[in-house]
Amino acid sequence: MDLAELQVFLTVASERSFSRAAARLHRTQPAISQAVKRLEDDLGERLFDRSAKDGKLTEAGRVLLDYAQRLMRLAEEADSAVRDLRDLQRGRVLVGANEAAVHVLLPLLEHFRRQCPRIQIDIRRVPSRQIGVEVLQRSLDFGILSFPPAERGLGSVTLGSDELVMLMAPAHPLAGRKQVTMSELGEQDVIAHNEASPAREKVLRLFEQRHEKLNITMALPSLDGIKRAVEMNLGVALLPRRCAVAELARGTLVATTVPQLRLPRHLRLIYRQTGELSHAAQQFLAVAKKHEQVEAPAVEQTEQVETAGSDPQDTAGSDLQEAAAGDHVTATAKEGD
Repeated sequence: MDLAELQVFLTVASERSFSRAAARLHRTQPAISQAVKRLEDDLGERLFDRSAKDGKLTEAGRVLLDYAQRLMRLAEEADSAVRDLRDLQRGRVLVGANEAAVHVLLPLLEHFRRQCPRIQIDIRRVPSRQIGVEVLQRSLDFGILSFPPAERGLGSVTLGSDELVMLMAPAHPLAGRKQVTMSELGEQDVIAHNEASPAREKVLRLFEQRHEKLNITMALPSLDGIKRAVEMNLGVALLPRRCAVAELARGTLVATTVPQLRLPRHLRLIYRQTGELSHAAQQFLAVAKKHEQVEAPAVEQTEQVETAGSDPQDTAGSDLQEAAAGDHVTATAKEGD
């Protein structure tokens, strides 16, 4: 059934005249009659009583009228929905990230929401090692990584830099220190995140290589839980600085560095370089690239600081560079510390 012929049928039914329908549709009367005839042939039923002068519908015509009106409304809704996608009035952007990487994504989301408030943003928790594959398989539009993806066919936009810092309550004995050593961290009982991470394994390996102790005595299921425990002065935590921006600003947490365990990273938004992106995803990528230009000076400054502060004899930094965003190690102070 042709939508154009249904439109002709509806117009004739509305005007109750073939000639008036022709004038309204800017077509000839024979063309209108032929369109109705083709529709009647397809259905095997007469739709208009030709003996009546007022374009009266037959019983079949009255049945078709309701369905034709509904079909035309659906066609208009479909056309409007597709236009809304193009005009960014609807759509969804799907991003894969682990728990800690969400914090670096928030400034970008703020900019995007200002420009496209009607687009839904869905951030899904995905292990870093799976993100590249899922982006290529189109399960995700984008992903957040702290290392160059191993998969081919992926591009990246730098969102910012981050590093691991040791967080503690203001009342903690080490709170006034600008930096602490691995030995001092090793004197704490360690609380690890429930999910294992490459960074934690590398930290443990580094402690083993240096014959330092690091005691894992507890595990918590979330970064928020870890931060709350630290605020209660139950211990210290080694987390990405961006994870605790709000707490540091409020003064409920204090940050210091462990030079050998800083794990400086550049956090990247990865995307498919080939294949179609939705209109919403295209706009999200455009906003991310503008955001990258704003973040570029800060990232460059971070690189200069890292180079200037590196110790050729210290392999700790290189040992940790491969760890993914969101990897973290936490520790609690022993009783009596």
